Amino acid sequence: MADQRPELEWREGAVPISTRFDDPYFSLDDGLEETRHVFLAGNALPSRFASGFHIAELGFGTGLNLLVALHAWRAAGIPGRLHFTSFEAFPLAKADMIRAQRAFPALAPLTEDLAPLWPEAPNAQGLRHLETPDLSFTLIEGDARETLPAWRGSADAWFLDGFAPARNPELWEEGLLHQVFAHTVPGGTAATYTAAGAVRRALSTAGFAVERTPGFGRKRHMTVARRAP
Repeated sequence: MADQRPELEWREGAVPISTRFDDPYFSLDDGLEETRHVFLAGNALPSRFASGFHIAELGFGTGLNLLVALHAWRAAGIPGRLHFTSFEAFPLAKADMIRAQRAFPALAPLTEDLAPLWPEAPNAQGLRHLETPDLSFTLIEGDARETLPAWRGSADAWFLDGFAPARNPELWEEGLLHQVFAHTVPGGTAATYTAAGAVRRALSTAGFAVERTPGFGRKRHMTVARRAP
């Protein structure tokens, strides 16, 4: 597989900026709290957690969303494993990912626990897999428009976290969001920081009940979606 690592710039030494998409990997204001607001609260987590709960994600980025979800899982004392599958076309180098994660001292124990476990490269199937007693994580490398239709899993909750739709339209295409719906269990949910009309319409067309809700910080609105039970 050709090297698909992204080109980065670092703001204030801690915030990675994608030069391909001219967009930061997480909020410049408070990436940790934004992740909690958008992806945890947006999917009614941790109240929905149960053993075997499966989160799927478009756009792995720095792994911040995974750390936040696992932190909440452990804090809730849920037995069993959290399953987390992420689709990412341009995975960060391991060193860059860990450098970015260290911008969040509250997550430092998780960052250090997982640091030695991250696979350096995908296997022959294009997967990077990591397991701990309470986590089963898989990163599926490649264009999600190709890899998601081939995925055999289904998610209880989706984190839709590509770069901004204006800069990264591929991750917000109607066809891909139809695949998100097809890979969501009945009663499952999705959440995203964007409230772009085209994204909300595409989620609705796919079959989700869509709602615009208050966003984080300076973002007035975000989007949550639910598949009927």
